[in-house]
Amino acid sequence: MKTKVLIWSFGLLSTCLPTLFFKNANPIAEKPTAYAKVITTGADQTKKYLPYLKGKRIGLVANQSSMIGKKSSVDSLISLGIKIVKVFGPEHGFRGNASNGAPVSNEIDAKTGIPIVSLYGKNEKPSKEQLADIDLMVFDIQDVGCRYYTNINTLQYVMEACAENNKELLILDRPNPNAYVVDGPVLTDDKFKSGIGIHYTPMTHGMTIGEFAQYLNGEGYLKQPCKLKIIKVANYDHNMSYELPIHPSPNLNTQQAVMLFPSLCMFEGTTINEGRGTYMPFTILGSPALKGKYAFSYKPVSIPGMSERPINKDSVCYGLDLRQYDIKELMQKRQINLSWVIELYKASPDKDKFFSPVRANGVSAFDLRIGTDQLRKQIIAGVSEADIRKSWEPGLSKFKAIRAKYLLYPD
Repeated sequence: MKTKVLIWSFGLLSTCLPTLFFKNANPIAEKPTAYAKVITTGADQTKKYLPYLKGKRIGLVANQSSMIGKKSSVDSLISLGIKIVKVFGPEHGFRGNASNGAPVSNEIDAKTGIPIVSLYGKNEKPSKEQLADIDLMVFDIQDVGCRYYTNINTLQYVMEACAENNKELLILDRPNPNAYVVDGPVLTDDKFKSGIGIHYTPMTHGMTIGEFAQYLNGEGYLKQPCKLKIIKVANYDHNMSYELPIHPSPNLNTQQAVMLFPSLCMFEGTTINEGRGTYMPFTILGSPALKGKYAFSYKPVSIPGMSERPINKDSVCYGLDLRQYDIKELMQKRQINLSWVIELYKASPDKDKFFSPVRANGVSAFDLRIGTDQLRKQIIAGVSEADIRKSWEPGLSKFKAIRAKYLLYPD
């Protein structure tokens, strides 16, 4: 039942085999090795958890990324004799075909007849009634390692519900494709908490779902700890490149988009379109206001299931084409790229409108995504990138020390 993802630890072989699975493979690891490792997700190690599931009524938190081998976790577990009584779906829905931010309704799975409970809309947290006929909850969703990617919100709500209702949570862990980077300002002020950020972490936290669950338990995010059982990823460490076999959400439809997402998602809350409304999301940036300053152009449109109302819809945007950007640069620096948002702000002819309006409570959509209003103010004031990064300390170093307590894999 294993899906084998071949990942090379880079060293001596990096000169001859640099592009096994995606164009810009990760050159972080420095120790020379002469062998390949097979990363095996928690879900694919069925022998480690099937006996634990047998005879129990299972609630499964899953979406299209939840796979065992080449089949969905739902289909695979049913075929292996596991009784799944309910499936819980996060943002984008169980099938991963709902646009970002779109509420998802409950339904009955046409293939299996299993009830699907949406955890994105009116009901973010499983209720006592929804858990009543469940003996064990299982969480199997691919994450991409950002505070503003809402799967970690769903994880916390599921853990809270399990703790409150005396249910154990089994996590089938998966690699974090952005585990190499722990960067950005740390959210510390509760006024910047929102549906795209409820945790006191930097913009990228560098943990897998299993590690993040331990962090939530250990750092007091829950009124009472959730009983956890984690099936670890085999042959994995945070320095390894990992190409996702399934798109984790509609607008992360390429490996390049997954890797650029931490840097480009900060443009939400500005006048810059980050590729939503195209089939190249999170790999391009542009605005109609930048005409004449950049040669590259594109026109975002409404795309059902991806982006129905993208910013600058039906207008030609001019800006940066990052589809061929060498991702090794970010990996080597272990940083989010700040230069693009600084560059496009400087290039904008109407800087007063570049960032989303500040609301009555002093918070803008940009600030909510970043987790502070400091970055917006620094960019407007012309603070250098080096000084901006210095301002993230000592918060960033303090978080890294906390994070280290919960890691399951070498860093």
